[in-house]
Formats: sequence, C-alpha cells, structure tokens
Amino acid sequence: MAEPIIEVRDFHFSFGARPVLSGVSFAVEAGEYVSIIGPNGAGKTTLIRCMNRVLAGGRGDIRIAGRSVAQYRQAELARRVGYVPQAEGRHFAFSVFEFVLMARYPHLSPFSAVRAADEEAARRALRLAGADALADRAHGSLSGGERQKVFIAAAFAQEAPILLLDEPTTFLDPHHQADIFRILHRANREAGVTILTVTHDVNSAVLASSRILALREGRVVYWGGAGSVMDNDVLRRIYDKEFLFASHPVTGQPMLVPEGAAR
Repeated sequence: MAEPIIEVRDFHFSFGARPVLSGVSFAVEAGEYVSIIGPNGAGKTTLIRCMNRVLAGGRGDIRIAGRSVAQYRQAELARRVGYVPQAEGRHFAFSVFEFVLMARYPHLSPFSAVRAADEEAARRALRLAGADALADRAHGSLSGGERQKVFIAAAFAQEAPILLLDEPTTFLDPHHQADIFRILHRANREAGVTILTVTHDVNSAVLASSRILALREGRVVYWGGAGSVMDNDVLRRIYDKEFLFASHPVTGQPMLVPEGAAR
C-alpha cells in the first residue's frame, strides 16, 4: 500500500496555555479531495496552518510525503504544499501576472532571474484558475471573486502536489462559489492535486469530497466517507444540534435544508 501523502499523528497545538488541537490523527492518500468541517473555534484553520508551517511547533508529528514538516526547508515545503488563506481583502501593488509569478519562488535560486519556464508556469496557472483574462489587471482593482481566483492561481504556480485552502468561497456570491468549486475539481481530477479545504458549507463538502474530517474543540469527531456525515447521530457530535434533510434532485444524496424553509 502506498504511503499517505499527508499523515498527522497524535498532533497537539496550543496558543500559550490554551489548547487548540488535541490528539489529531488522520492520513490522506495522494489525489484525495478532503473537506475539513466543524463549528467556529474547532481548530480547523490552526490545523492547516500547522500543516504548511505557517504556525510552527506543536507536539506529535505532521508528515508530508513521508517526511516531518519540521525537516523541510521552507522552499522545499512550498514545492510540496500550496496554500490559499482566508480572504482578507488585502491588495498588492503588482499586476496579477506579477503576483502569480512571485509564487514561483520555491523553484528559483536566491537572486536568480525569472526564466521563460517560470513565466509559462504562471500563465498556465492563471489558465487553470480561469483567471488568464486578468493577467494585466492591477491586483488592487479585483473583485472578491476575482481576487480569490488569483490566489488559487498563485498556489497552482507553485506546482505543488498538495493544495490547502482555508474557506476559499467565504464572502463570494453563488456564481463565484461555483467557479471556485469547478476550478478545484478540475485540478483534483485532471491534474491529480490532493486538496484539503476548510469549509462551513457541509452540503458542498459532501458533494465535492471523497472524505470529510470534522473537528470539535480541537479533537477529531468524524473521519470518513463524505456521504456518511449526513446523519443526525454524526452531525450532533460535530455541531451539537439536529438538522433537516432533503434528497439532492440529481444524486439523491441527503442534503441539509435551511431551518427557515420549514416555517
């Protein structure tokens, strides 16, 4: 059996005296699409920031492609793991193409010139993210949906086999949400990119993912097939509440129904 591309072993992390993650363990195979769900404050963002060493430290081990993240140099790790943070509304004084090109840094030596191959990789990443028409735009002129596509393009430009995303569709309208999901599905299915994404949208997580990881108060309370999470015995452990369900009109998969629809 192939070694997991990501393996988290009994991982603990605290901010000072406050524990945030407690005994988290799971393993992801290459090419999987995994969604991380759970209530606010469950430790979801902290987990993926530890996975790419935005947050250093902790107890236990996180292994990427068979090596502890602590053993990687930062550029090495960036060649393995791309990261799209939560939308923050920040703007940068560069064109979109320049911004995406800067994500090629893991493949460049210090002070080396940008190569034609790096420029082509940046253009390819923009095409894959559906953002090639934005290449000459100023980063500060982008809408929220456009900006999110550009951040995903920058992660693609790293050409890493793993992509971590922190709530990539938050604050986006339904059209842009659908665009982002299509982009991620294409990267996963056609390019074989392993995807872990934090989301509060349980319905989208079930439809998109092969497996779901659910955290509550820093602990794993569910790790398994995506469809099986749609059960009130499971959801009660995650969210401490029960939900209403309806069948998806195409797949028949149970979906959560907004409670307001029952009034």
